[in-house]
Amino acid sequence: MTFQQSLLNIGLSLVLIASPVFIHFTQAAEVTMGGDPVVLKGDLPANNMPAPEFKVVDDKFNPVNLSDFKGKTVLISAVPSLDTGVCALQTKRFNSEFANFDADVVMLTISTDLPFAQKRFCQTESVDKIKVLSDSVWRNFADQYGLLIESRGLLARAIFIIDANGQLQYQELVKEVGSHPDYNAAIAALTKIAAAKS
Repeated sequence: MTFQQSLLNIGLSLVLIASPVFIHFTQAAEVTMGGDPVVLKGDLPANNMPAPEFKVVDDKFNPVNLSDFKGKTVLISAVPSLDTGVCALQTKRFNSEFANFDADVVMLTISTDLPFAQKRFCQTESVDKIKVLSDSVWRNFADQYGLLIESRGLLARAIFIIDANGQLQYQELVKEVGSHPDYNAAIAALTKIAAAKS
């Protein structure tokens, strides 16, 4: 190695030492299921940032994207399975709250149940105001929102509210999957966010 090469290597080393290195550590959220900790795959999206796009399916397996609701205020109620008591009550609660909002508000329930099961649930429980959608095909919503409980193939329980400009403004990740979300806080936030539509 020549003297000039040595100087060049020393110079490069000094540049690397002096240069700031930005390392962003993210940690998957942890929740419990029946009291036992489960780790969610991916990361929750950040508030006050554009809400991640996602693709799910309706009861006829037609693709539904978040962008289909552009210009609307969107509440997303994520549940593990409509065949469980808390998920059923959560879905029916938001279905009943829907009447308190105008046409610029959309409410979605998303689970990994098959569309057939979702359709049967909606018919049996008279859930006819909100849109019930399935993440069973691609798990795209689960990936984009960091909600997949890999050991079960289910979504964690969460609420997200996206404003008319596509910004994520509110979220609640329920720490115990078997517990209810804070309905009053979610409805209050939805009312405020919908009223602030620009």
